[in-house]
Amino acid sequence: MTDTSRREFLTYSASLAAATAGVAAGAGAATKEPLTGATRHIHGPVRTLNGWTLPYVRKGNVKEFHLVAEEVQHEFAPGMVASCWGYNGSTPGPTIEAVEGDRVRILVTNRLPEHTTIHWHGLILPSGMDGVGGLNQPQIEPGETFAYEFDLVQHGTHMYHPHADEMTQLAVGMMGLFIIHPRENAAPVDRDYAMLLHNWAVHPGTYRPDPAVMVDFDLWTFNSKVFPAIEPIVARTGERVRVRIGNLSMWNHPIHLHGVQYEVTGSDGGRWPKHQWRREATEIVGVGQMRDIEFVAVPGDWAFHCHMAHHTMNAMGHDLPNSLGVDQSGVARELRELFPGYMAMGEDGMAEHQAHVEMGHVTGPPNTLPMATGRGPYGNIGMGGMFTTVKVRDNVHAGDFSDPGWYDAPVGSVAARVSSDPDFGNPPRRG
Repeated sequence: MTDTSRREFLTYSASLAAATAGVAAGAGAATKEPLTGATRHIHGPVRTLNGWTLPYVRKGNVKEFHLVAEEVQHEFAPGMVASCWGYNGSTPGPTIEAVEGDRVRILVTNRLPEHTTIHWHGLILPSGMDGVGGLNQPQIEPGETFAYEFDLVQHGTHMYHPHADEMTQLAVGMMGLFIIHPRENAAPVDRDYAMLLHNWAVHPGTYRPDPAVMVDFDLWTFNSKVFPAIEPIVARTGERVRVRIGNLSMWNHPIHLHGVQYEVTGSDGGRWPKHQWRREATEIVGVGQMRDIEFVAVPGDWAFHCHMAHHTMNAMGHDLPNSLGVDQSGVARELRELFPGYMAMGEDGMAEHQAHVEMGHVTGPPNTLPMATGRGPYGNIGMGGMFTTVKVRDNVHAGDFSDPGWYDAPVGSVAARVSSDPDFGNPPRRG
């Protein structure tokens, strides 16, 4: 064994051990064996934020996976649980990982109350395996199990979802990631993350997503979680990190990362040639699209979020009147006679909402979440929805994805107050 192949083998073994240990804690499992051949690259497992990777059974030259479409009780964040539909007990369903050139067989059992299918979004395969009910195959009726079998002739980040009663089945959580690693050598990454973007209409006080909502969603999620329940992206200083992003929501999402300029390196079509990579700080991931971004980690706590401002909020009503600058004190007094405890907010902005909720001044309907939440080392963060953090430290070990806590910023590197006087200084003003 050469020094290079020995290093690759040890790296793979460490990744596999870390992933196996993570399974016990709900993390993703490794599903790949080392490839053979001098020009082949050994791939470590992908980390699906708040998710997991589906194990397979090898039967001859086929990797056999088994998906079960079923109702699941899903927690978006502590305090909010809804009856959703997903696969194998979760939404999104487990990530399927395989290698270009593999032959896969995917058994799909339907435990839903209506028919379903699965479409392998972006995969090149025989027409009869494409998963559009009525067009490519019979519908999978309740209680039935169908087998899909095909060769993986490409690599890249892909998705799976139904092509049957899509308005309902997608709206209530039926989706998952399908990641095909390249068989040939590729520029390596140290950490490989994956997420699906989705939107939900779970009206306050209800317990099922509403599939009839077209635009006015009230929950925006990474892997069906809202901040602060979304896991952080953890890395060691100097590591190369890839984040695979798929969008099965009903809206486009400009995904923004603070602290670095990342490179957009791939899509549904696989990893792009390096001359096609482009440097960005925000990348729009359109509906039905995939994007891979990569960056070299720099120390700190960095925000990672959709840049649609209302997509980083929870349970926000869209039909409320604009109360900015409106003196509501008189109205509030009258309303409190009818609704004891009523509190008017919004005259000076909505930042006070989180503080009042946390202090117990305002209680919302059952089974809903505050519009803004999350606390950091310096106070309220005031975010929700599609927001998480990239946490980079010098002392994170390979295979360690645990939350390292808040960043201990070097002295003198944090913005600080220099005055409390609103007339401080002599700033120039136009006119």
